[in-house]
Order: sequence, then structure tokens, then C-alpha cells
Amino acid sequence: MTETAQRFREFKMPDVGEGLTEAEILKWYVAVGDTVSDGQVVCEVETAKAAVELPIPFDGVVSAIRFDEGATVDVGTSIITVDTNPGAPAESAEPAPAVAEPEAPAAPEPPKRQAVLVGYGVAESSTKRRPRKASATPAAPAAAPQQPVLNGHGAAAPEPPLTAETPRPLAKPPVRKLAKDLGVDLATVVPTGPDGTITRDDVQAAAAPAAASVEQVAPVAPTEPAVVSRETRETRVPIKGVRKATAQAMVASAFTAPHVTEFVTFDITRTMRLVQELKTDPAFAGLKVSPLLLVAKALLVAIKRNPEINASWDEANQEIVHKGYVNLGIAAATPRGLIVPNIKDAQAKTLPELARALGELVATAREGKTAPADMQGGTVTITNVGVFGVDTGTPILNPGESAILAFGAVKDQPWVHKGKVKPRQVTTLALSFDHRLVDGELGSKVLGDTAAILEYPKRLITWA
Repeated sequence: MTETAQRFREFKMPDVGEGLTEAEILKWYVAVGDTVSDGQVVCEVETAKAAVELPIPFDGVVSAIRFDEGATVDVGTSIITVDTNPGAPAESAEPAPAVAEPEAPAAPEPPKRQAVLVGYGVAESSTKRRPRKASATPAAPAAAPQQPVLNGHGAAAPEPPLTAETPRPLAKPPVRKLAKDLGVDLATVVPTGPDGTITRDDVQAAAAPAAASVEQVAPVAPTEPAVVSRETRETRVPIKGVRKATAQAMVASAFTAPHVTEFVTFDITRTMRLVQELKTDPAFAGLKVSPLLLVAKALLVAIKRNPEINASWDEANQEIVHKGYVNLGIAAATPRGLIVPNIKDAQAKTLPELARALGELVATAREGKTAPADMQGGTVTITNVGVFGVDTGTPILNPGESAILAFGAVKDQPWVHKGKVKPRQVTTLALSFDHRLVDGELGSKVLGDTAAILEYPKRLITWA
């Protein structure tokens, strides 16, 4: 290994979960030139399961950041280069170049250091770009006519090919996309950013005169409908991270496990009164007591009475695996999408312990700090659709789980109580289960027991 290779060390995207293949860089906490130490968090990434902070495993000075925030990077790809011996002689100070894209030829070594853009490395004085598909050969990009780029006003702005005498303008990927959308040729834009970098304001300023010119030359006739740009009418969001993983898991579950959903509507008035009483109980001081807490406890008791439902289907070995523990999943809506962390060994917790675990789980999920391990190994899940005012639904199983319970909204309704119609608090539970391992009788018993406990919560004691 050469002295330079020993000096410049690459920190690669790790597999922060089990079998993950990629992660999105959410935020960098360091920049080129910053000093870092072993164990220091340098960035935050979002995997298919959670947001995770990455500590770097060595000391040094950041010499290159390989990807911008928002980039999705494969596991094992270098994301940052660190100079572990910044005091060494200058002749060995060049870091190893970033891996070039397969389609692009190797760029010649620049005669001198130039401005470094995050995610781009060192800008080359003789710029080479990926050959266009319409070109006859990479060496003759002008062989095919350049296709015009339509801007939001309908004007065409062809982008001229770059040559060895035409340096590539310095701009970050979002700025380049903005220029393309607005039909602005970056070669014509006057840069005002650091080290000659083109900024968003530069592009917008260059687009403003062109927009005014188009409006003057080609005004819209009064009888025609106004032309609204695509950017105004549509917004495209990349499918990645938690949402991508959720979509894949739900499709896999829906088309693998035969779902059956059953419903029960009942009087939950007594449980709602118990919730109010527990809020003043010293045993729950500092803890959040909600109807969801008692629904979770009722489901755990129902599973204890009907343990066969707490199982999974092993397709490879053609076995039903019965679990002696309940890892209770709680579906949580977060800014990054729906995730389902679970409370390990929930069946062994007292009601105050369950309340504490539930509160910590929800708070961590909303902060986006749920660890991947907390979303693995679930056996049964609860989804609380009632907080959105929804009566019920047909929830889809999490892959590998046997059942999921939907808790609907609690509403005041006329109800027959002790032979008379009275206003009572009523709700609906929906239980979806895997019909390969849970038949109708077993599913009905679990759903019926859960509802019966919530209708008469003293059964939390007598049935437990």
C-alpha cells in the first residue's frame, strides 16, 4: 500500500441494518477542511427502516465529500475521504480520485487545484461528459442534432455540446436541474457563488429576461385557457427510504399472505372512564395514559388466551412457528412515512411498564431516531386509525406477522344499555390475519376477547 493510500482513507456507506443495500444522505455535519476524530458523527442517513447517524472510525481532516445531501448511495460506496496525516509534505497530499461513472472516460489530471464542490470532487479544466445517446461516437457529440429543452413558457433552449476548450460550469445537481427545467444554458450564466459556482439565484436571474421576452412575443390569446407549467400542476417525489420499503413490504404481504378481516363494534364507555381514572393514579405519574394503552393490554391478554395466533409461516421449511413472546408493533406516522417499531416481550410488562414503553416508542419514532433493531422481529401489530377520525379499515399485515388490529375512532352513539337506549361511547375494532395459519374460529376468538375486555375492563384482572 502506498503512502498516499495509507494517508487518505475512505469511509464507506455501512450496512446499518440487516441486509440493507442503500441509504439516503439526509444531512452532513462536516465540510471539506473540517477536523474529525474517531467516533465523531459526520452525517445522518435514512435507510429503508430508520434515520441513523454515522460516526467515522478514524481521525483526520476531511478532504472530500463524495455525495450531496439527498443522494441515495449503495452500501459499500465511499461517501467521504479523510486525510489522516494532514501535516505530511504537499507532494503526497492528493487524495485518491472518486470512482468514475462506468459510461464516462477517465478524466485527465488537472494542472492545478480548483474549487471543490460537494459530491463532485475537483472540477476538471478539460471537461468530459457522458456521451449523448443520439451521438454517433463519444468523440463526436455534434454528429447528432441537439434536442431543445422546453422551459415553463414553451421556449426552446438548446444546450451546446462541451468541448475541451469549454470548461464545464460549476453548479450543484439541484441547480443544474433548475436550469434544465427553466431552459437556461449554464454556459451563459454569470456565477456569483464561491469559487465561481453558479447558484439558484443566478439561474433564476438568467431565466427572468427570457421569460419576459416570451410573454411579450407570444402572449396567450384571451379566448384560450391559461397555460400552467408542469411544476405548478404536478409535484414528483422520489420513492425511497421508509416509503419505498413500506410499499415493497405491503405489496409482498398482500400478494403472499391470504388476508381475512373481521370487525366488531362495541361499547367502550367503561374503558374510557378507566383511562381518566388511571391518569390520576400515582403509579402512572409522568406517563401518558391513553385508550391505545388499554387496547394494547387487552390484545395481549387475548393472545395469552389464544396463543396459537402468535405465530408465523415458514414457507421454506413448510412449518408454522409458534412464538412464546409477543413483540407488539405500533404503527407510527412520521414525516418520513409510516414505520412499525415494536415493544419487545410486551406480554411480560405491567400496565405502567407498557405505558412507558409505548410513550418512548412513539416519541422516538416521531423524532426519526428509531433504530433498525426496534423494527425487526415483530409478531402482532396495532394501528390506531381512530386518531384520524376513521371508524375502521382493513389493515395489511406486516410481512412475517400473523395479525394486525385496527383501533377505530371512539364516538358518542345511541346504544342499548341495560334495556334502554342511551348515549354511549362506541368504537370498532378490525382484525386482519393470515388465513394460512389462523382460521376463522381462532381469529374470531382473539377479536371477540379483545372487545370483551375493553367493554368490561375488569377482565384485565380476572382473565389475566
